[in-house]
Amino acid sequence: MPAFELGAIPVTQEQYDGGGNLPAVEVSWLDAVRFCNTLSERDGLPPAYLIGDEVEWDRSAAGYRLPTEAEWEHACRAGTEGPRYGNLDEIAWYEGNSGGRLHPSGEKRPNAWGAYDLLGNTWDWCWDLYDPAVYGEYRVLKGGGWADEHWSVRVSVRRRSHPTFRVDDVGFRVARSS
Repeated sequence: MPAFELGAIPVTQEQYDGGGNLPAVEVSWLDAVRFCNTLSERDGLPPAYLIGDEVEWDRSAAGYRLPTEAEWEHACRAGTEGPRYGNLDEIAWYEGNSGGRLHPSGEKRPNAWGAYDLLGNTWDWCWDLYDPAVYGEYRVLKGGGWADEHWSVRVSVRRRSHPTFRVDDVGFRVARSS
């Protein structure tokens, strides 16, 4: 796998729209792609995405982007094996401990590589199409959210949604090729 960097926490409301320290949610895949390009331009980096009728990823661009599903899983595992990188209650907000709400990023224990909330709290958008032969343009979501049962908050679990979908437990984190 080529080298990449992944945000230690999901993009926060403060970063996204000037809100607080909660993860940015109700963000569609298309919103996340646009944000990656805006962040790249702000930091003087070439945007990773060409946005027209379809979104194309310029893999040679050094700008911010969404992780691939494989990158997300690699970063989440952080060299561990098994369904999670630690005890669920210590690493994730999920249905069993969230109190039915979203929590600020970074309150639970990080994985071995210092990344927080890869499991639980919010689902993360990934670049990948889910299964284009069956679901068309639906994109992959990883990680599980604050309202999900324990069995759904595992590294290997994947969800799918339309790129325009917005809901209160879906956010994203940025990646960059290095």
